[in-house]
Amino acid sequence: MKKGFLVLFIGFFCFLLAPSEVKAQDVPSQSENYFQQFKELPDSKSRVDFFFDTSNRYNQNSAYDWLDTVNVYLNSSQKTSDSTSVSEYRLIQSQIYYDLGDYEKSLAIAKDLYEAMEEFPLEMKSLILNIMDNDYSKLELFDKQIEIRRYKRELGLAENVSFYDIYSSLGQHRKAMEDYMTEEKKNIEDGDFYAQAVYNNNIGNYLRLDKSTPTALSYFKKANALIDVYFSDILNSKTANQINEGNHLKGVILGNIGKCHVQLKEYQKAIPFLEESIELIKKYNTGKVTPDLVENTLEIAECYLQLNNYEKATDYLSNDLTPVKIKNILKRNRLYASYYDRTGDFKSANEYLKQNNRIRDSLEDNDTNIKSQQLESVLKQDLENSRKMMEAQKADLEKSRNEIIEKDEKISLVFISLIFTLLGFSGLVYAYLKSIKNQRLIAEQKHFIENSLIEKDSLLKEIHHRVKNNLQMVSSLLSLQTKNTKSKAAIMALEEGKSRVKAMALIHQKLYQNEDLSVIEMQGYIESLINSVQSVYKKGGHNINITIDAEGVELDIDRAIPFGLILNELVSNSFKYAFPHDEENGKIYIHLRKTQGQEGFFEYTDNGVGLPEDSDERANSSMGIRLMNRLANQLQTTLNIDRTAEGVRFWFHFK
Repeated sequence: MKKGFLVLFIGFFCFLLAPSEVKAQDVPSQSENYFQQFKELPDSKSRVDFFFDTSNRYNQNSAYDWLDTVNVYLNSSQKTSDSTSVSEYRLIQSQIYYDLGDYEKSLAIAKDLYEAMEEFPLEMKSLILNIMDNDYSKLELFDKQIEIRRYKRELGLAENVSFYDIYSSLGQHRKAMEDYMTEEKKNIEDGDFYAQAVYNNNIGNYLRLDKSTPTALSYFKKANALIDVYFSDILNSKTANQINEGNHLKGVILGNIGKCHVQLKEYQKAIPFLEESIELIKKYNTGKVTPDLVENTLEIAECYLQLNNYEKATDYLSNDLTPVKIKNILKRNRLYASYYDRTGDFKSANEYLKQNNRIRDSLEDNDTNIKSQQLESVLKQDLENSRKMMEAQKADLEKSRNEIIEKDEKISLVFISLIFTLLGFSGLVYAYLKSIKNQRLIAEQKHFIENSLIEKDSLLKEIHHRVKNNLQMVSSLLSLQTKNTKSKAAIMALEEGKSRVKAMALIHQKLYQNEDLSVIEMQGYIESLINSVQSVYKKGGHNINITIDAEGVELDIDRAIPFGLILNELVSNSFKYAFPHDEENGKIYIHLRKTQGQEGFFEYTDNGVGLPEDSDERANSSMGIRLMNRLANQLQTTLNIDRTAEGVRFWFHFK
């Protein structure tokens, strides 16, 4: 709250001092002919540097003009057998094809250069790998993208192999946001307003894609304020490229604000943000294919369509932008279908709907399976990187410990030498020096032990956090499998498995959220578990009055996991079978308390239809009952079942 207030205060102060408008700055060299400057440079090396350092290079000449000129230089270099110049012009070619949206052609050229990577300097290797990284991302070849990022780390071009953008591309937006915050927040300096604007815009985008629209909108507004502060910062001069990139970022942020208003169905509010965004992106991203421009154009067309301004809607739909992404093609067709349906041209509307159906049919069979496989591959790589990171931390800890031991040994040797040198001195001086040494060693050992305990707690929390994330990933994979399964029995089994996985994930979540990592507070855990089960069985459990009496009871993880799984089975069974007519008078009572010493007592009752007459015979074949009995054995107890006048009662004592 304090930091946000400080940003706004700085922004307001700079606004008062700034000579021009805060919203955006014109690039001083906007009218410069970069294409002519490029042609006047003496050699391929200077042209490569100029090309990649100029973000708005297509301000006056199209990418096709640049490509034609680069082809002329390339042919000339090939005739003179200048292999270095040939490679550098091929690199520029690859980037131009990427800017034009021809990612396959761009990748083909970059891969040819990649084959001869050993002979290039590190700066050129970095440019080649960045182009390949971007191409693989656009072509959704994430396993190849991971290989490129691993190679970047081996060359020292990146500290870690990041996965957050890949997770987002695979639909795991919340996971992407958590990893992004962990990896990037620590690298942003307090006075770097541009980097802070990028950070808040990316966090907002993950939240927007995750449908957390109000929260996303607050991050975009903060990003917008930060980019205004960046422009108003008159103390730090900016190059033409920096101003150009800042204005382009401003356009992207405004477009995201507009998209949030569209998601909230606030179409009138969205239009000015989207219009200004389109204007800025066109002006400061000239000649490059950008998904933001296409998406914002489709969003503003939807706004006008919802506001019944069909003329404006068709103006935006019929412009010369061609969607590349499947989701944008589907949205454009949907908007055309809606427009023709509203204007009474049902034949045209039906034609666009058929186009969307054909696209979905062609993707439906393979898309989910491919995404599942890629998600599994990324997850394995992420776990492998986490394992390596923990091993490296462990090695560093061991190295530090050995260094401390060696240091202590050296100090001991020094003191022993001094003792032998000063044997002639009195015993009082000797005792005094020995006392100083002992106090010093005790303080160092105490400091080392305290740091080791802190690191141990941090590592344990990280382990529980990752176990929870991995279990959630397993739950997500089970959900994906459920969507591809037609058998009702299989779907039921997968849902039950997902519920059990969530019950275990909650244990680890509660552990890393606790200050005390050894025990779990059961009242909060049971409430979270009930909510989780209710989300699985959506049509049951919402009219049932659930009473939980477990205040003050804490269990360690060895008892909490089997207990949680038993309770998961009981609550699931109640939701599925105990109240078949969804009665409003349904009641569930959960009681957990500690008796004498370490003894505990658990009781679960409901007033549902009760167990069937042949329940004893079914117990031998029911997986749920058998699972609960085995879990009770882990608690060194026996599960007791009583039939009551209303419903059923389960209870047991445990140690």
